[in-house]
Amino acid sequence: MPKKFMKRYLPTPEKVQAMQSLRFLGDILHEPNLWHINRHSVARAFLVGIWFCFIPMPFQMIAAAFFAIWFNANLPLSVVLVWISNPVTMPPLFYFNYKVGAWALNRPVLNFDFHLSWSWLSDRLLDIGIPLYLGSLMVATVSACVAYLLIQYLWRRKIRSDWQTRRINRIKERNAKDHAS
Repeated sequence: MPKKFMKRYLPTPEKVQAMQSLRFLGDILHEPNLWHINRHSVARAFLVGIWFCFIPMPFQMIAAAFFAIWFNANLPLSVVLVWISNPVTMPPLFYFNYKVGAWALNRPVLNFDFHLSWSWLSDRLLDIGIPLYLGSLMVATVSACVAYLLIQYLWRRKIRSDWQTRRINRIKERNAKDHAS
């Protein structure tokens, strides 16, 4: 993974620790592992952030931050990844989750006819809510696990490629020295 790219766009630990709204967390934010960019912390951050981006709930970023602290994942990356589900992408994501849940429960997909009223909400809450949350849990779990494994694989592949490049360069330098002498 491009470590320099991530460092350029993620906030520094000092910047986050200086935020007044996060003072209640105390010394938790001073844990260095929450800020490291390495294969394990980034993979865990993808696991946490992508899982929460598929769950329809308020304050997804706060939940992702607490789980990032618990799993010792990269905190800023976990919170940023939650924004995959934003006001533009939420409707198609959650509709897909609903369809997956309806399929898993062997229920028909209801037509979209939203009315902002208590009677509509009370009539449709269980019909829509149960498939939506079941589908969300299924899609979130599969997506987060795939993201975790993909980050692990890509990171290892990049390291192997860098090692191979360095090895080839050392051989070339050694051959150039032998030919020069």
